[in-house]
Amino acid sequence: MADITRWPRLACAALVLAAVTAACDTTPQYAPSLPPAAGFRVDDGVLKLWTGTPCAGVTGLRLIFDSGTAESTDQLWTAPRPGVLVERMNLVRIAGEIPADFDAPLQVRKPLPLDYDWTEADSLSFTVDGPKAYGARVDVAQVLRESAQHPSGSYLFGRRGWMDAADVGRENRKSFLTVCTPDPR
Repeated sequence: MADITRWPRLACAALVLAAVTAACDTTPQYAPSLPPAAGFRVDDGVLKLWTGTPCAGVTGLRLIFDSGTAESTDQLWTAPRPGVLVERMNLVRIAGEIPADFDAPLQVRKPLPLDYDWTEADSLSFTVDGPKAYGARVDVAQVLRESAQHPSGSYLFGRRGWMDAADVGRENRKSFLTVCTPDPR
């Protein structure tokens, strides 16, 4: 008789466990179906950005070094509405100042602190304001260490690795999304 009452309890426990597991999906509701990425490299002491595909209507860009830590600091660029087109951009020199050849249509609204050495940061997070876009993250030490080993047209796209225009064209929407590419799902 004890075995007869045990089965309903086990079945009920299994159903509760399945319901709780299904309810605890850790994927954010609006997460893209593929991982987003942007490209970074350092040439002649300048940190460079390549979004991989053009981002139209950009009203702001933000770089956050060591996001979520006590050492976290950021740099912010803005543009008036309706925004500007951004695809490639020189971001900051090794010494921390804005590059002299900075010709982007965005204006620096919040520079890095003068005494901040971004080359000591562990990570860099990048966000775009204006168009529907995704953020991206990259390992700063890897960008610094490996840039000289790759042709000038190749950028580090986070976990995707070093990619040139042909690689991005082939893999975008298949294995990752550039930050301004609409999600195919």
